[in-house]
Amino acid sequence: METEEPPRVGLLLREWRRRRKLSQLELALMADSSTRHLSCVETGRARPSREMVLRLAEHLEVPLRDRNGLLLAAGYAPAYRESPLDSERMVMVRSAVRAMLAGHEPYPAAAIDRIWNIVDHNDAMSLLLGTVPPHLTESGGNVMRLILHPEGLASQCLNFAQVRAHALGRLRHQVDTTGHGDLRELYEEVSAYPAPPDLDTDPGPVDPTGIVVPLRIRTPLGDMAFFSTIATFGAPADVTLSELAVESFFPMDEQTDTLLRALAAMSESGETSGTGGTGGTGGTSGESR
Repeated sequence: METEEPPRVGLLLREWRRRRKLSQLELALMADSSTRHLSCVETGRARPSREMVLRLAEHLEVPLRDRNGLLLAAGYAPAYRESPLDSERMVMVRSAVRAMLAGHEPYPAAAIDRIWNIVDHNDAMSLLLGTVPPHLTESGGNVMRLILHPEGLASQCLNFAQVRAHALGRLRHQVDTTGHGDLRELYEEVSAYPAPPDLDTDPGPVDPTGIVVPLRIRTPLGDMAFFSTIATFGAPADVTLSELAVESFFPMDEQTDTLLRALAAMSESGETSGTGGTGGTGGTSGESR
């Protein structure tokens, strides 16, 4: 006897619940519903209301892009707009990003989208990007490719094994928590990159005295060490904004701080020739993410 395939919204909700490692009872309690109703929704015996879809998505911490997908699968219109970053609607966002990037000088900072594409960066970021081949910085570049590609920063990274393990772990976590195919493709691509010659790919034991995994690179100005933070926008109601983040790099030692300030002074006086910097801000991409 043939059985009807459950509506896709039920399958999607079940996938998100399992991805978050929640039982039907746990999710039902969180969403102020019943286990029986949730079971009926997942198996297709009941159609959830628009409000129920959004409530379940909120408790499952589903990204806004995927909340729209859940609504469409349930037969409802999307709840969140996706505005191109260069649109009039995003003027205030672009201004805020530019202010964050400029305010972080003389330290590097970049605005990135959900798949780690760089959509804007400050002048100091040119220190990291200036020695990378042009084919890795086309359309701004991708952070994961820049870090892990053997022709990118990998060849200059003094602790590549540590950085590689951390970057791949971070990307793998995103794949596991979102299930997004483009992130999975990026992970499969960068995890297959060969290590630069003569570099050890064994990260070794985690340093119990360390508080962050540093990025140690050799630059034309000297060896530098960084750690980074990632800032996102609070309470986003637009898909593009919800997927936008600013990664800011900070010096881990006095030498790095001194070199960065010296680079900024050289840039102001027009003496940056030979440092490897590209000079100038990367510019905000007009593509919707």
